[in-house]
Amino acid sequence: MQDIDQKASSSLFEQGFINEEQLNEIKSYRARNIFSLNAELKLFLYLSVTLFTTGIGLLIYDNIDTIGHSILLALVLILMFVCYYFSFKKAPKFEKTKTEFESPVMEYIVLTANLLTCIFIGYLQVQYTAFGTHYGLVTIIPTVIGLFSTFYFDNKNVLSLSITGLAAYIGLTVTPQSILQNEIYTTTALSFAALAFGAVLLAWNFYCKKANFKTHFSFVYLTFAQHLIGISCLNNLIYQENYLLFVPVLAAVTYYFYHLSYTLKSISLFIFTLIYGFVGFNICFFTIIDEIDLDEFWEFLLVLSPLYTIGMLWLFVQMIKNFNTEIKK
Repeated sequence: MQDIDQKASSSLFEQGFINEEQLNEIKSYRARNIFSLNAELKLFLYLSVTLFTTGIGLLIYDNIDTIGHSILLALVLILMFVCYYFSFKKAPKFEKTKTEFESPVMEYIVLTANLLTCIFIGYLQVQYTAFGTHYGLVTIIPTVIGLFSTFYFDNKNVLSLSITGLAAYIGLTVTPQSILQNEIYTTTALSFAALAFGAVLLAWNFYCKKANFKTHFSFVYLTFAQHLIGISCLNNLIYQENYLLFVPVLAAVTYYFYHLSYTLKSISLFIFTLIYGFVGFNICFFTIIDEIDLDEFWEFLLVLSPLYTIGMLWLFVQMIKNFNTEIKK
């Protein structure tokens, strides 16, 4: 790795991008072998927040009969307000562009505050039925608070939590069991809701770019939109009689994210674009063959299936290699 860095520095010097003094400073800095623990520390902070809020939930569950509902709710509420107090106290002035706390720890204090909000409102509804039969309020209230916290405190973690809350509010949930049983969107209405929600996220991302409003959240919007639209299209291709109507939708989305991944130089967007496009193509291809009902052709495909699979895997790897080559230019 050091040899690669030295060659890169020498190349910049030879091309005239840096002078000899700057080259020597770079070599001197690298000789000190300083490395950053920023990512590791943030990971531990995230784990600590997750473990802390999980511990609060377990505390409520295990001691519900001994401590009492009112005391537990009061404790959660106090912790929640303490977190919000320090968040507002340390928050930088609101800006349309990216802002940051002086200490990265505060980002996780904001996340903790929003998770405690979800716990408090959920517990309030389960135990006291505070919102009656309006169960959607249990989801939408912490989601609205989360969206406010997202933009005011400039927090990507809370943004992901809030988008998940909006998806849950319209009835979209994904669990490992639902994926294994093909029950992600069990009704046509939910499938179309996922498609519409993904389109809304794309539209909101477009607006934010035009208005120059928190544009650094763009990748979060695009990631959620890609999966919502992609899974919805695949679901409709499999379970809908008019599946051909969703072929142009999936084709357009695949084309859009294919070019966008090159623009943003995002390997994750590119890989999932290939996956959704590949799966969608195969669903359409085999569905059409099945409707034609060519038994002999099925036997021919069965013989060629190993070669077809190997060929597609080879093409997949080559496209990723080409992508990495292109984005490095």
